[in-house]
Amino acid sequence: MVANSIERAAAGFPWRIAAWSAAAALLALPAVAMRFTREVVWTAEDFAAMGAMLLIAGLAIEGLVRASRSLPYRLGAAVAVLAGFLLVWVNLAVGFLGDEGNPANLMFLAVLAVAAGGAVLTRVRPAGMARTMLAAAAVQMLVAGFGFSAGMGSPGSAGVFEVVMGSTLFGGLWLAAAALFGKAARDAERSAASA
Repeated sequence: MVANSIERAAAGFPWRIAAWSAAAALLALPAVAMRFTREVVWTAEDFAAMGAMLLIAGLAIEGLVRASRSLPYRLGAAVAVLAGFLLVWVNLAVGFLGDEGNPANLMFLAVLAVAAGGAVLTRVRPAGMARTMLAAAAVQMLVAGFGFSAGMGSPGSAGVFEVVMGSTLFGGLWLAAAALFGKAARDAERSAASA
């Protein structure tokens, strides 16, 4: 049993190195850009926030990838973590509703709470994760729609564009994750039935 665990960890080792190296390169990219242009200005807090986000996303993906050997499950996990990561990044950088200083953007924490809470409650099982991702997509749309209809976004056509594009992009990511987790659940049911 220990030998199998070591063998599985060693098989994934090159991918882990590549993934964590990519995260480090992404974190270093603004520092390199700052050296060559005055348009990119990051503070120590910006680097700390991005470093924390990359660490959390990387650990989440590692944990979810270990939960299943199913490729659709692993892809669903990657898409879900990407959606959460991008949602935080967009809100910190430019804001989903209005600008990054708009307190209305804090409402999007509800989407992350649904995704994380659902993962814990369903013990990251594929069928439960599929339902969780559907719920995250619904909350994403509800929060964006409520924020816009309450006048919390940018005025005029800019606000409409923000909400429609953002909701479509993030809702699509959550729905893609739901579809992948759903496929993983159906594959697991078929495997159990044939066994």
